[in-house]
Amino acid sequence: MERIPILRMGDYLIVTIQVDMHDRVVTTLQDDLTSMIAANGSHGVLIDISCLDIVDSFVGRMIGNIAAMSHVLDAETVVVGMRPAVAITLVELGLSLTGVRTALNVEKGMALLRAATRGRLLEDGDGRDQE
Repeated sequence: MERIPILRMGDYLIVTIQVDMHDRVVTTLQDDLTSMIAANGSHGVLIDISCLDIVDSFVGRMIGNIAAMSHVLDAETVVVGMRPAVAITLVELGLSLTGVRTALNVEKGMALLRAATRGRLLEDGDGRDQE
């Protein structure tokens, strides 16, 4: 069975989608990703879709679902590498990708992810000095 690799980089997970997405691949990715978030206590997920030429409503919903699942597990999600044609298609399909932050490339995406998770940790009190 085809699997999408998930790389761990500190508190973050990186997913690079380089294959056509179909039901079984998406289900496997969702299961693998949620398991890794829970097992590693990951605070963020970066999804690179720069290899996708076409995004249909199924893939758009899948990205939104992954972000929602990650959020429930206390992890932020950033999608990077979206091509202009993909952005146009998502808007035309009426998919807002609620809860998904976007960035142009991996470098900007990681900066956004770090800022988002740092702010969240401070709000939760995890990043403060103990008195």
